[in-house]
Amino acid sequence: MNRRHYLALVGAAAGGASAGCLGTSPSDGSDTPSTQESAGTSASTSAPESESTAASTAYTVETVASGFTNPWALTFLPDDSRLLVTERAGRLNLVDRDSGDTTPVSGAPDVFAAGQGGMLDVALHPRYPDPDWVYLTYSVQSDGASTTAVGRGRLDVENARLQEFERLHAAEPFVESAGHFGSRLAFDADERLYVTVGDRQFKDFGPDHTAQDLTTEHGVVLRFEADGSVPDDNPFVDDPDALDTIFSYGHRNPQGLTVHPETGDLWESEYGEQDGDEINVLSRGANYGWPIADEGCTYGSGDPIGVSHDERDDVVAPAYSWPCGSGGFPPGGMTFCSGTAFPAWEGQLFVGGLASQSIARFSVTDREATLEDRLLGDRGWRIRTVNEAPDTGHLYLAVDAGDAPIVRLRPA
Repeated sequence: MNRRHYLALVGAAAGGASAGCLGTSPSDGSDTPSTQESAGTSASTSAPESESTAASTAYTVETVASGFTNPWALTFLPDDSRLLVTERAGRLNLVDRDSGDTTPVSGAPDVFAAGQGGMLDVALHPRYPDPDWVYLTYSVQSDGASTTAVGRGRLDVENARLQEFERLHAAEPFVESAGHFGSRLAFDADERLYVTVGDRQFKDFGPDHTAQDLTTEHGVVLRFEADGSVPDDNPFVDDPDALDTIFSYGHRNPQGLTVHPETGDLWESEYGEQDGDEINVLSRGANYGWPIADEGCTYGSGDPIGVSHDERDDVVAPAYSWPCGSGGFPPGGMTFCSGTAFPAWEGQLFVGGLASQSIARFSVTDREATLEDRLLGDRGWRIRTVNEAPDTGHLYLAVDAGDAPIVRLRPA
């Protein structure tokens, strides 16, 4: 057993003490709750509750606003008490963090709201509000087939509307699937826009899989200028056998993306098949292995998918993974903690968990991650994403449910 497998298994065992054993439940973050979720669990907190972690960091859990239908992403308006929240059914909302008041934003695009698709991620231009662009990822349909799209519009905050909305790109090809859209957004320090796209649930596990095919935008991270054009220095712009939009490939269903605040490295999370969930640090032009190299296994059978990353020198191994038999984690959106509100957590990575119904807390050294513990594992919440408020350092999370809250953690 290599060191990576050992750490992953030890971390999963430690996390299981607070989150419960997940056994062999599917690890694809599907929109049908796991059979191990608690029946009748409330989707909101009735009052702030103080908790503490293994690191003795006390925090209070508060409901910011409630009544959302499968909220998927949230981001904060600078110098403002409001944040933007997407709902997978097709809505974009302005939410006041102080009062909890929620206002629908008009002018958002029509979406293909089926399966795992709909209105997905939201991000601001790095220099917002000048320019005042808001970026969205969402699923779209044409002639019975669907894909992941990214677009942007100008936010008129006071009138709660998007103006001049334009689709910047739609991943090719469209396919007849309602799953694995990926769909996280991030900007780097050079204002380059990264967009994740899933493998659309293709099951032909082998070298001809679409995530290994550089002529498709499946199972990839795409990279654009802020206006949707392709950067001249993208890794495959001079390769006639590859699409010039691709930054990295060999991904299954990447649904977390964040930038390390000090190194500028782009950290990504993705669902495995049965287990095999991953935390990765992205490099330009790199192959992350799916499905020719993977630590997971096929649903039900437990058979390996491909070989371990360590057995191939042409793929990049995860910074952390949940190997077959560990119970998995299905990781969603994630953020680094600045330590403004929680000094003991400074520089640590927080990752939302769906079927695991918890938040994973990682310490990070260079390009490796170590699972420290799990938070909120006793609430039955499928946690779609977690983000940090830049002004307060409080951690905000979106619960994936039909009648769901936006919740924050602040110091007790």
